[in-house]
Amino acid sequence: MDYYKILGVDKSADSAAIKKAYRKLAMKYHPDKTAGDKAAEEKFKEANEAYAVLSDPEKRKQYDTYGSTGFSQRYSQEDIFRGSDLGSILREFGINFGGGFSQGGGSPFESFFSQSSGGGSRGFQQQPAKGQDMIMELWVTLEEVATGTERTIALAHIGDRVSVKIPPGIESGKKLRVTGKGAPSQTGGPAGDLYLKINVQPHSLFQQEGSTLIYEVKIPFSQAALGTKVAIPTMDGKELNVKIPAGMQAGGKLRLQGKGLPKGPKGPHGDLMVKINIEVPKELSAEQKKLLKELQKIGL
Repeated sequence: MDYYKILGVDKSADSAAIKKAYRKLAMKYHPDKTAGDKAAEEKFKEANEAYAVLSDPEKRKQYDTYGSTGFSQRYSQEDIFRGSDLGSILREFGINFGGGFSQGGGSPFESFFSQSSGGGSRGFQQQPAKGQDMIMELWVTLEEVATGTERTIALAHIGDRVSVKIPPGIESGKKLRVTGKGAPSQTGGPAGDLYLKINVQPHSLFQQEGSTLIYEVKIPFSQAALGTKVAIPTMDGKELNVKIPAGMQAGGKLRLQGKGLPKGPKGPHGDLMVKINIEVPKELSAEQKKLLKELQKIGL
């Protein structure tokens, strides 16, 4: 859904222009003027959703970053309307949604009051309630985060299977929405939505911090003092020969730019940080002890 197109504004429109465009559409399509007109009802719903997103700086930023599909995977209808000032604007037209936009976990359009301002029985009839939304945990590997993937998931609650695209760069805690695959409605309405909560599995080689990967390497004291080269694995299955400069300290880090995870579906890659640990041997040979004592005598 193109929210800018729905409101008839450009992507550079400021908040005042967005609000003005929304008020114009709300006046044109609100229930008192279009009772019984299903096409107008749909336009009214779309205008409200578009305004709820574009009037909120954070939601607008997410929409601009991830596009319509990526945004809808991250935000439920309840999320979209949470914190919106639609209520105060719509009340100017005599429309009241009964105290909030999140009743029953759905959008404010699941039912319109049949009473209209000025008496009579014009307006929209109450619609059957939507089924409950559901949340399911989905574990993914770090390799799948790096490249993106597609999963086929069995949905036992409805005896169905669904294919889901996992976008590159997704983080633990994010949710993907699968429309209409939640709980069935008990009153003949549409089924709820399914939200897949992403959990990223721990990796045997890398630690993850957002789009940054951390790889720990152990080197002996002599190599830390004199400098060396080490082979560092990367997420694409290759190895890079990385120079460790002389005098490297324990806990020091080297940055390999662009060798981390993608920052979202279309973003650049983060970095791979190589953390240096200096390995101290637990046991020494007689020759090693002798040499270390000699070094100790000269202050090393």
